[in-house]
Amino acid sequence: MNTPRQRQAGRISRTQLIAMALIVLLGLVAGGLLLKGDNKTQAMSDEAREKQERDEAKGKHEKDEKEADGQKDEKERKEDKGHGDAEQREKAPAREGEQAPVVLTADQIKAAGIVVAQASAGRIGTTILMPGEIRFNEDRTARVVPRFGGVVESVAANLGQSVKKGQLLATVSSPALSDLRSELQSAQKRLGLAKTTYEREKKLFEDKISPEMDYLQAQQALREAEIATANAAQKLKALGASPTSDNLSRYELRAPFDAMVVEKHLALGEAVKEDTPVFTISDLSGVWAEISVPAKDLPLVRVGEKVSVHASSFEQTTTGTISYVGALIGEQTRTATARIVLANPKMAWRPGLLVNVEIIAGEVETPVTVASSAIQTVEGREVVFMAVSEGFKAQPVKTGRTDGQHTEILSGLKVGDRYASTNSFVIKAEGGKASAEHDE
Repeated sequence: MNTPRQRQAGRISRTQLIAMALIVLLGLVAGGLLLKGDNKTQAMSDEAREKQERDEAKGKHEKDEKEADGQKDEKERKEDKGHGDAEQREKAPAREGEQAPVVLTADQIKAAGIVVAQASAGRIGTTILMPGEIRFNEDRTARVVPRFGGVVESVAANLGQSVKKGQLLATVSSPALSDLRSELQSAQKRLGLAKTTYEREKKLFEDKISPEMDYLQAQQALREAEIATANAAQKLKALGASPTSDNLSRYELRAPFDAMVVEKHLALGEAVKEDTPVFTISDLSGVWAEISVPAKDLPLVRVGEKVSVHASSFEQTTTGTISYVGALIGEQTRTATARIVLANPKMAWRPGLLVNVEIIAGEVETPVTVASSAIQTVEGREVVFMAVSEGFKAQPVKTGRTDGQHTEILSGLKVGDRYASTNSFVIKAEGGKASAEHDE
């Protein structure tokens, strides 16, 4: 038989039951929470996986599109590459910065007068360039003065007018001239009387009627009258006045040689003095170019040397001959004056025009030389048009010394290269037209 203690030990107390119930309840709650978390995690994993799959599908689609576009571009490039070479030259340069050749046929080249030459070694004259100025030819320039003071009666020549030798320029009324002409007329009258007296006394002396003394006195008077008449005539001649005139005071100013009136300083009714220049006339068919030569260059400037003269204001060039080199050096400028005589048939070289005088100092050997007329400027660069199979190509070059006829090429061409030596401007014009059409 069990004792009461043993029975008490086999029973579960109420407290223990409550504790066990709480433990079971907490276990259920924890299990529910764990189950809910697992479901949420599973849902999040599914969303991430779907998003990744969508991204992968989108990336694949874009990749396929790029490959398709690349294949299309490659196809277009191949099609463009298949066009003719002539069309490609007209539409785009072969390389960046390189111009397309100017296409010209043999007939076009011949019609344009283009001559093809080869670049070669040569000799180029070394020159020195000196500034100068065109001046009147003082040997053919005159400053006309009245030589008699008086009042201007008429003016026949205008400024800029060409006049011939002996042509009337103006007339002046001068009392001094009237006195000289009166003196001449008086001397001529006395001379006539002296001749008559001499002839009578001579006849009387020969007839033994008049003494010899009267004959000698008449002869002496005749000689004195002749001298007085000649003296009065020489005065008028020296002053440029005619011995006779309807108006004793009328003085005529005439051109001393063929020339042009370049200055005029009188007007109708104006009083002028005998030593005042009223006209300056100059024969402009020949002029002088004067330069100032530094002392160090004097050995290169020699009388008789041929030089080139270039106008600084416009495109004009001529040649002349050094006619004079100053023997003295200026105290202030330390230079000597040299003079070049220039022919001026078309009156292009006007006094006062600034010029550059080119004097040849010597010659040097150059490895590569072309004709100076072949050098053109395209887009700010100096080029020579090289002959190629299609026509001509603008070849940029670096130039060196030049003597006006030939130019040294420092880079861009080599000996034997064929180029357009004349009328290269025609090629430049054709290239400009082709470029304009391409831009349009």
